[in-house]
Amino acid sequence: MASRLQLQADDSVLLRATHSNLKSFSADIRFSLQMTVESVKEKLWRKCGTSVNSMCLELYDDTGAKISDLSDNLRPLGFYSPQDGFRLHVVDLDPSSVTSGGWLEDTSLVEKYSISEEAYGKLDGTFRKFKEKLASQNPSAFETKISDDYMEDLCANIKVGDRCEVEPGEKRGVVMFVGRAESVAPGFWVGVQYDEPLGKHDGMVKGTRYFNCPPLHGALIRPEKVKVGEYPERDPFDEDEI
Repeated sequence: MASRLQLQADDSVLLRATHSNLKSFSADIRFSLQMTVESVKEKLWRKCGTSVNSMCLELYDDTGAKISDLSDNLRPLGFYSPQDGFRLHVVDLDPSSVTSGGWLEDTSLVEKYSISEEAYGKLDGTFRKFKEKLASQNPSAFETKISDDYMEDLCANIKVGDRCEVEPGEKRGVVMFVGRAESVAPGFWVGVQYDEPLGKHDGMVKGTRYFNCPPLHGALIRPEKVKVGEYPERDPFDEDEI
């Protein structure tokens, strides 16, 4: 047993994370073997929303066979001998969890606020009234149409799979889509899967699926706001960050 705990500082493992309630959640995450099980849970909490106290972890090998339950929060991850390609399954034990009931994945379950066209037209301070005012002041500004190749040149060095950072906010993630998104607006767009749940969707926008990612991790962004390069996933437990 002692040899299993003699881990090098730079030892890590790439695991596929899945979730008991979020059927579409699947993410490849790298963990240090020296992280405690509790630290692993805290990192997963940032990815899927299940609280540490409500989380049970199960380890499966690459054939789908269950290896063990990660039941001791104080043990290092390396104690359970995970290997690259193994699966770490999150079981949410809280029946009232934000992940239960399917509402994070099925937006049809969320009650929508609606207002009639007549009532909206009577409101002051709306975007429609603002746009009408601008149009009356400068009609020519609203006659210009965005071309289908708008910002195409900025996508020349952006490829699916590239690590990236998005402004504003220095949000990091991976490029999942590059191209036109007719359901949104003319021109070119970049689809990004954020490392953390900082997005607005799971890759589907206005009924069109542009890519797949966990709920609330996806965003479609104009390429001028996306920088690709060496942008590794931030460690949420970096002592220099709060």
